[in-house]
Amino acid sequence: MIHRQRPLFSAHNHSRVSVDKYFDQIHERRPASLKLWIVDIIRRGTLEIARENVTVQRRKFHCLRSEATKRIEQIGFTFLEGYHEALASSSVMALGEHIEQTVIAQNRGFAFEGAAMALMLLDQLGLSRRSFSDFLYGPGARHAYMVHVGAGWALARLPWARWRLRHAVSKLDPLLRWLSVDGFGFHEGYFNWPVTLGRHAMPRSIGGYARRAFDQGLGRSIWFVEGTDPDQVGTSISGFPAPRQRDLWSGVGLACAYAGGAGPTELLRIKKLAGEHMPAVAQGAAFAAEARDRADNPVEHCELACRYLCDLSAKAAASLTQEAKKTLPCDEAIPAYEIWRTRVQARLSRAGKEVL
Repeated sequence: MIHRQRPLFSAHNHSRVSVDKYFDQIHERRPASLKLWIVDIIRRGTLEIARENVTVQRRKFHCLRSEATKRIEQIGFTFLEGYHEALASSSVMALGEHIEQTVIAQNRGFAFEGAAMALMLLDQLGLSRRSFSDFLYGPGARHAYMVHVGAGWALARLPWARWRLRHAVSKLDPLLRWLSVDGFGFHEGYFNWPVTLGRHAMPRSIGGYARRAFDQGLGRSIWFVEGTDPDQVGTSISGFPAPRQRDLWSGVGLACAYAGGAGPTELLRIKKLAGEHMPAVAQGAAFAAEARDRADNPVEHCELACRYLCDLSAKAAASLTQEAKKTLPCDEAIPAYEIWRTRVQARLSRAGKEVL
């Protein structure tokens, strides 16, 4: 059964006032031509996403703690800041500078993720050319992991991209393109959790290794949907078929280390609940540490998560991940990305035994 979800950026999400404000700006913006003005209306009006769409109440997430609600919504609002700034910006360099200057370091990656979604949408809709690529290899280079994830959000929103996912991701970085499928999975869990988490459904267009990358992102969404509560997370994952659980736990490890929401008590509970899947949890946390290290935006909650889940500092976990990426083979039956993940899990297991 195919679930048909109304796009977040449909016209029904906006009031008359939100449309009128763009007409009020005609003289202020002084467009070079009517065509450019129409494109601007589409970019800034039709594609706009309302803030309430990322609130816990609107999404009906299972948040029992006010601090979890606050953190989850803060991340969503920051994502939308980057998204809307990208829709309004005429230069990817100016866009990157704006995010760097206005968003605090610990949340900056989410703004780059949102901006990447917007730029991919604009490119796919023919409203811009190569803006995503220019952003990825320009101001977004340090945030390449989050930028690829953001691309996955866009692909999840476009019917032709959903059905030709292999073709869509083939144009991205050969190693990191799987993060766009991860982003696709996160999007489906975040916005459509009754189907993807409740009924364990997966889009029929996804096959092969993409199914695993999808689950890694879906696992990240579980951390949000279940309000950063380890017991609720564990219950949700335990209902999935056994072969899918390892990748779901990997996503949880990445989410709790990158986004936060877990103190020592929660981290110890995650270790207990994950059981045999702890290497995957540790690998997810190490990937989060690498993403933050590359972007130079370290945070205390990532350090804490790596200490508990990887038995290493965040810096050491990031270095281990970087070393494991060296001399990766080209994609064959097993993608290089999965070989990278497997190497990190193996090396973290050895590191943990040495600590003991």
